[in-house]
Order: sequence, then structure tokens, then C-alpha cells
Amino acid sequence: MEQLKSIFTKKFHQSNVRMFFAPGRINLIGEHTDYNGGYVFPCAITFGTYALAAKREDKQINMYSENFPDKGVITFSLDDLNYKVEDDWVNYPKGMIRYLIEAGYPIDNGMDVLFYGNIPNGAGLSSSASIELVTGVMLEGLFGLTIQRVEMVRIGQKVENEFIGVNSGIMDQFAIGMGKEGKAILLDCNTLEYEYAPIELENHRIIIMNTNKRRELADSKYNERRTECELAVKELKNFKKINSLGELTVAQFEKLQGQIPNEVIRRRAKHAVYENERTKLAKTALEHHDLATFGKLMNESHISLRDDYEVTGKELDTIVEAAWQQEGTVGARMTGAGFGGCAIAIVETDKVNDFIKNVGKMYEEKIGYKADFYSVTIGDGAKEL
Repeated sequence: MEQLKSIFTKKFHQSNVRMFFAPGRINLIGEHTDYNGGYVFPCAITFGTYALAAKREDKQINMYSENFPDKGVITFSLDDLNYKVEDDWVNYPKGMIRYLIEAGYPIDNGMDVLFYGNIPNGAGLSSSASIELVTGVMLEGLFGLTIQRVEMVRIGQKVENEFIGVNSGIMDQFAIGMGKEGKAILLDCNTLEYEYAPIELENHRIIIMNTNKRRELADSKYNERRTECELAVKELKNFKKINSLGELTVAQFEKLQGQIPNEVIRRRAKHAVYENERTKLAKTALEHHDLATFGKLMNESHISLRDDYEVTGKELDTIVEAAWQQEGTVGARMTGAGFGGCAIAIVETDKVNDFIKNVGKMYEEKIGYKADFYSVTIGDGAKEL
């Protein structure tokens, strides 16, 4: 932090600096359920994005990122908050400023801001939502605003959807805005009703396994899967009044699944329904301090994503299957959109070093390049430091 403060002072010749932080997130279970009207179960992690900021007297906004030093200080004005390709990463904070002003919050001065993030790049831990929410709490702090946290979360999603143009759900911003140390959030993506569940990992660690495979396929396949699930709903609507697969219990689906003639569409729907059920069971398991059941549900989630939803791919399957073979692994699964990116595992603390060594070796032998491993702690949501 001292280092960042000194960079800030050098760049902007201001010393009255305030510091803000927003985490990244992982989703423990509940994958591809959000757009199917189901539950997700994310938590905030202690990696994230820092923002150091001070108000200015004029309308000028200067932003610099220690992650992209070659891009230098990017400058724009409060009078021109339009998306510009050349403004690159700055479009995320710029979108937040714009939409908060449009929502009626008085942001009437410029500012100098230094950003620094330690979320591993391209790992799928949601660095963009982290930038959005750190900007939100920064503006709240600098301008003495009172913003309902769920409203800030929604504005972050709006930046992603409308300003940047990425059709994502609300889970990332929600987990980052609402996270609590030592707790995961069971979130109903339909209603935004949520509950916290304790994650007590006294003798275990959460390990993020980054396959280092870029997720090229994820976007096209993501849209394809959404369409397939919409088709399933359309077929089932003839027999039951539903708007999404998340409304069906496993028993109802078992009774109705024969009404979906196409076998592939049937498997897609099966994943959505069963994964939603697993997510609710996962919360109950944690409330009963039953980590073994939680791990089993994680494993079942990965198998369903591999066989029924077909979004894993060779890299994710290799790393998860290697994780399953290790002594001390409670459970492991892919997390995120799939086709690369990350998997997570819960591992006994005293077995972590062997786990990383063995899984890393097995992965590199089969895939031909290295994976990266991070041990993470569940932390608080976005806040001033």
C-alpha cells in the first residue's frame, strides 16, 4: 500500500489520498444456472482491485493503472462520459461514473485515480466487475453518497451489459458488492433474494487451479447453451406452466423429460435442473458443517458440466480429474463459463503442497504447458480501506 501511495503522489502530486478495495469472486457451485432462473453460490475472495483516489477542483478525470503502465495516464472529462475504444480498460470506471450520475447522484468534480489489481489475468475470477464495484465505493466515499449496495450492484451489471456490451448475469457484481468474510452467498438469480452461509474451513484451503487455457469458445458456446435451454422450456411449456428450468424440481423434471424429443436438449435441461438442486443442497451441507457432502456435490457438478452440458473441455477435465486422485481432496470442479479458465478444489491444508506439485505435474505432462495454483481466502465485499 505504501508503494502504491508513493506512485500516486509521483503521478498526481496529491497526497490527501483515500484507498478503496473490491474483491474478485469464485462460484463454489451452481454453474450455468443463473440464466436458467436458478441459484448460484459465489463468494468474494481476498484477491481484487485497489483504487487510490483524490478529488480535483476541476472537471478533469485522470486514471492510471499499475497493471497497464505502458498505457500511461488516461484523461477524460465529466462532460464527456461516452464509451471510447481508445480509452481501453478505463471504460469500466467511466461507465460507473456515467450511470451513477444518470441515477441522480451528484458527482460534480474530477478526480485522480490509481488502480492496481492482483487478480490473475484471464483466470475468470471477474476482474471487470471488481473494477466496476471499486469505482462505485470510491465515488460513494469521495462524494459522500449513500448508495444502496444492491443498486450499486445493478449499476455495475448495467455497465457490463449496456456500456461495455457483454451479456452477463448479475452474479459477479453481486458477490463482489455483497461478499462477507467467511461466508458464501446463496443467490436466487430470478428474485435477487439471498442468504449467507458459513464456510468454516479450519483444516482446509480453497485452491484455484488456472488451466491457462484462454476461453476462446466460451462466448459462442455460452449463447448456444442459452438457446438450447430456451428450447427445452418451450417444449415443456406445453405440459407445465413454467418460465425457466430453475422452477422445476428434480422429481418434476424426471416425470416431464420424455416430452423433450431431442436427446441433446434433454441433457442440457437435465444439467440446469439438477445443478440448481445441488446448489441448494450445498448450502444445507455447509450449514451442517458437512464438508464431505459439499465436496461430493462439487464433483457431481463437474461431471454434469462435462457429460450433460458439455462445457468443460480437455484442459478442465484433466486438471479436475488429477485433483480427484489426490489424497486430501474433498471435492473439485470447473468454475465459470468453461472451455478453459479455472477450476477450484477444497483440499486439506497439510496436503496442499503435495496437491499442487502432483496436479501440476500430471497436467503439464498431458497438456504440454503449466497450470497456475492460488490458495484463496473468502473475504469481504467492496469497501473503503
